[in-house]
Amino acid sequence: MGYFYIFGTIAFTVYGQIILKWRIDKYGELPADLFDKITFVLRLLLDPLILSGFISAFVASLFWMAAMTKFDISFAYPFMSFAFVLVFILSVFLFGEPITIQKVVGLSLIILGIIVTNQSM
Repeated sequence: MGYFYIFGTIAFTVYGQIILKWRIDKYGELPADLFDKITFVLRLLLDPLILSGFISAFVASLFWMAAMTKFDISFAYPFMSFAFVLVFILSVFLFGEPITIQKVVGLSLIILGIIVTNQSM
């Protein structure tokens, strides 16, 4: 059950990041004028899907608390790096973000780090 909690943390974290990026892109760039910035942020905060991203972050924290009852943090926390990998993959497919050699090498090092860290436990 502990791995389910880690997976839930990752899934809700990734959902929140992807949904926030998608919806914020729909609204465009942050305006320069202070009043326009305030109204822009208020519109974002009233968007139901953006709210779902914030709720998702809260739910992810509940899953994380449950995971902490099952594992040492030094074991569980490296798994959170999978969120970086999933966000990268989804951002390529959903938003057309570029794949660069630096990103691929970096993500490969993250995955290698997860493997090495958890082999030492």
